Amino acid sequence: MCRIYKITRKMCPKTFVPVGVRPGLNFSNCNGKRKVQYESSEPADFKVDEDGMVYAVRSFPLSSEHAKFLVYAQDKETQEKWQVAVKLSLKPTLTEESTEEIHEIEEIVFPRQSTKHSGSLQRQKRDWVIPPINLPENSRGPFPQELVRIRSDRDKNLSLRYSVTGPGADQPPTGIFIINPISGQLSVTKPLDRELIARFHLRAHAVDINGNQVENPIDIVINVIDMNDNRPEFLHQVWNGTVPEGSKPGTYVMTVTAIDADDPNALNGMLRYRILSQAPSTPSPNMFTINNETGDIITVAAGLDREKVQQYTLIIQATDMEGNPTYGLSNTATAVITVTDVNDNPPEFTAMTFYGEVPENRVDVIVANLTVTDKDQPHTPAWNAVYRISGGDPTGRFAIQTDPNSNDGLVTVVKPIDFETNRMFVLTVAAENQVPLAKGIQHPPQSTATVSVTVIDVNENPYFAPNPKVIRQEEGLHAGTMLTTFTAQDPDRYMQQNIRYTKLSDPANWLKIDPVNGQITTIAVLDRESPNVKNNVYNATFLASDNGIPPMSGTGTLQIYLLDINDNAPQVLPQEAETCETPDPNSINITALDYDIDPNAGPFAFDLPLSPVTIKRNWTITRLNGDFAQLNLKIKFLEAGIYEVPIIITDSGNPPKSNISILRVKVCQCDSNGDCTDVDRIVGAGLGTGAIIAILLCIIILLILVLMFVVWMKRRDKERQAKQLLIDPEDDVRDNILKYDEEGGGEEDQDYDLSQLQQPDTVEPDAIKPVGIRRLDERPIHAEPQYPVRSAAPHPGDIGDFINEGLKAADNDPTAPPYDSLLVFDYEGSGSTAGSLSSLNSSSSGGEQDYDYLNDWGPRFKKLADMYGGGDD
Repeated sequence: MCRIYKITRKMCPKTFVPVGVRPGLNFSNCNGKRKVQYESSEPADFKVDEDGMVYAVRSFPLSSEHAKFLVYAQDKETQEKWQVAVKLSLKPTLTEESTEEIHEIEEIVFPRQSTKHSGSLQRQKRDWVIPPINLPENSRGPFPQELVRIRSDRDKNLSLRYSVTGPGADQPPTGIFIINPISGQLSVTKPLDRELIARFHLRAHAVDINGNQVENPIDIVINVIDMNDNRPEFLHQVWNGTVPEGSKPGTYVMTVTAIDADDPNALNGMLRYRILSQAPSTPSPNMFTINNETGDIITVAAGLDREKVQQYTLIIQATDMEGNPTYGLSNTATAVITVTDVNDNPPEFTAMTFYGEVPENRVDVIVANLTVTDKDQPHTPAWNAVYRISGGDPTGRFAIQTDPNSNDGLVTVVKPIDFETNRMFVLTVAAENQVPLAKGIQHPPQSTATVSVTVIDVNENPYFAPNPKVIRQEEGLHAGTMLTTFTAQDPDRYMQQNIRYTKLSDPANWLKIDPVNGQITTIAVLDRESPNVKNNVYNATFLASDNGIPPMSGTGTLQIYLLDINDNAPQVLPQEAETCETPDPNSINITALDYDIDPNAGPFAFDLPLSPVTIKRNWTITRLNGDFAQLNLKIKFLEAGIYEVPIIITDSGNPPKSNISILRVKVCQCDSNGDCTDVDRIVGAGLGTGAIIAILLCIIILLILVLMFVVWMKRRDKERQAKQLLIDPEDDVRDNILKYDEEGGGEEDQDYDLSQLQQPDTVEPDAIKPVGIRRLDERPIHAEPQYPVRSAAPHPGDIGDFINEGLKAADNDPTAPPYDSLLVFDYEGSGSTAGSLSSLNSSSSGGEQDYDYLNDWGPRFKKLADMYGGGDD
């Protein structure tokens, strides 16, 4: 060994040496490249680290027994050995008074500031670079613990004050470092924690008693030396990873990570990982290994089989001090490794042969249930089975579906099976997984088995053949005629059964069927023109039933195509027409309606009968073509009315059929365009009973409405009379505006007399004046005096004469309707004796005009009489 450093510590007598405390010994070799291994002679009490640092293993009182021990060193390469004796001594207790005498405290002197000398600048001395102060964390004191003394060389001439600033002094966290303002002694007041603050940067100041700065501030850096006071901590207490079964050695599984709050660049924060245990320990106790620096877990042995071990649990340990088991701090976590499944096991049938049965003609029926076993993880593609039929089903009547829950194969029938054709099927089936087997697996990829399916005979429906059955037959066939035999077949050849027949549908009730042999016979005449025949085809449905258990039945349709015979005579079409009283300009076009078809229909022949003789005398018929003819008046004039004209129509059948059809012709008066003008009168004369009843109902409803309207008007008139407003006749109402929401009473207003419309010189004065106090423009409640009756010989220009003449003319008019109607008169009178109102002299001559006759016109002209006949006012 080259050198031995001995550092005394301030310790009390009989002080205990705590575990992990470095007693102050450090070994180093002369050649730093050598790798030396140290060993203590007292390993139970002291240990020597790889860097030559001596540690106390346990706490014990320092006595003569433990005062000496040996340390051995050996070069790992040359195997050269050394030894040295280590002697421990107690550091005497120092009082505060003797502290300065025994220990010298390092002084930090402020650098001298530049000053002017002889009018020129003196060269300034460079500032000192103060080396950092290293202070271990978690120091036990005593506190405050002196660190350095700051001094200025001006304190000999001046009274100075020292202070320190920065985080840890006057900034948070405050109070960790303090300075004596007189002596400049810098001290620490409590233990430091590197994990909180690893470095403090302070500034020291020197000022005079007036607070003036006398020195430039100097920087003081305090490094907190790390101690191994934090255990490693895993990021997760439980780590989960997966690895496929059958993985080769060296397969990556997962990575575990731990952190240490100590300095990662020192041994205190350098972690190492190792696996403490593995459960279960099969097939090998060391199936996995871990990278001691990165924490990567990989496989190191083969034999991972999920079907045997599905999960492994590893206890992982992380230790600082580079994994030193003696001095390092450790922590553990759990790594759970799940072995994932791969398809290394094919499905295997539980039996070589499966059995099933199915009734014939049934589909979507489960015939057999195929069961398999698979050791892979359930409900995964490596476990799910896929079935297929490899033989025994050439027509594809079966299919196999996989039950997703049980993984069984369900054999079903997808096409009906006939017992009379196939009584048994032997199917060859195979089962394999959804995904192929993993590489290197020696098992066959699929498993095979056979399925024996027995077909059960059931009673089937009898069927008609052919269905529908079509026969051709002429219409008009008499009742009792045998048409055909319509029988059904029974598909059950191995069952002795009888079939009976019944009729299901026969719309016209023309047929019957023999219940035993199926012969169909007519019971009525077949008519092609029947509404039950569509497109010349008559459909009838029959039922065939067997006597099996249970009894079954089938239906068949008989279609009778009816051939036409000439059994319908033609008829005129249309049956009603209209024409003018004269031959020109109208004519009537007609055709024939025949329910038969070719060749028993057109072309048609049209003719008029010989009797009555008036037919051919009045009318003539002309054939236009095979289907149409034209009917015209033969005479020059035929009185308006409705005439029935018989027409003989003959078809082209063999033999032909003819018929006399009646054409109702309405002869009417026509205008110049050939349109009827009195068609309403003719139609009215020819109305039927239904039309007459409808017209009478309309008339009755109209009369009821008129009666209700009259009653309503009477009631309204009485209410208006009861609400008459009495006013003073002396009041002057010329300046008042009166609003009335009425325009007169219409026909009910009896206060007017047409005699008042006579010329003023023919009007006679009233004999009686109005009585009572009331409004002059309202109808009186009491009886009014009658107005003068029109004279027997009115004025020739009288309006009444004009009205009377109009009434007489209307009564004597033979063309007027036989009911009351509104008569319009265009008479406007013969002029007024008052002269033109547009005359410029109207205003000047108005005062000379006599308007007294207005008083004779009734109360409604009273206002005008007052305004124009009342004098100057």
